[in-house]
Amino acid sequence: MNCLFCKIIAGEIPSKKAFENENIYAFYDIAPQAPVHILVIPKAHIESVDGITAENSAIVAEIFENIPKIAKAAGIENGYRVISNCGDDACQSVHHLHFHILGGAKMSERMA
Repeated sequence: MNCLFCKIIAGEIPSKKAFENENIYAFYDIAPQAPVHILVIPKAHIESVDGITAENSAIVAEIFENIPKIAKAAGIENGYRVISNCGDDACQSVHHLHFHILGGAKMSERMA
């Protein structure tokens, strides 16, 4: 598979790890959009939000159960934003399900 995030999970491409367990890998974005910008991904390849099914949705629940712990460990204290881009029109640049944790500063109220 020629997936950038699968290669990061496999250790073929270096990353700065923020969190890891059996099913999830979280790492710091190399082009941060906020003072703290972490990507949280399932280790199993799921293309995007559109690829979430009854068979794999437990991993998404596990991701969201861990996002508060990841944010807190990264020093985010006053809130954060969680974003997932889905598809080309939403500018999903890597077609592996991922959630951006953005924080460390007051966010703009504008979402786009």
